[in-house]
Amino acid sequence: MGVVTPFPTPAPAQQVTFVRAELQRILDLYGRMVAAGHWRDYAIHFGRDAASFACFRRSAERPEYRIEKRPALRSRQGEWALIGEGGAVLKRGHELGPVLAPVERKLMKLVEE
Repeated sequence: MGVVTPFPTPAPAQQVTFVRAELQRILDLYGRMVAAGHWRDYAIHFGRDAASFACFRRSAERPEYRIEKRPALRSRQGEWALIGEGGAVLKRGHELGPVLAPVERKLMKLVEE
């Protein structure tokens, strides 16, 4: 018989993803914001350059916040970024906790003694 030549397949593209602990931290914040009535929907996007978690007040609007992970910026500005509704970078850093701090401040309420 003849020689079977394998069909050439392209190399799989590497995707940037969230690890379990990062996604747990983001979903914990999302759950608290839903319980407080601020958010109603979310979207996750995994791409070659970045992974993104978008939070929506209503699903028909632009996201109120986007949390992005860009590993290419790890050694420069930090791989994490909090991006506002208009597309402006609100906070950037090397760790997820401080980047989420401006959003978590919305959940704090003044309690009377």
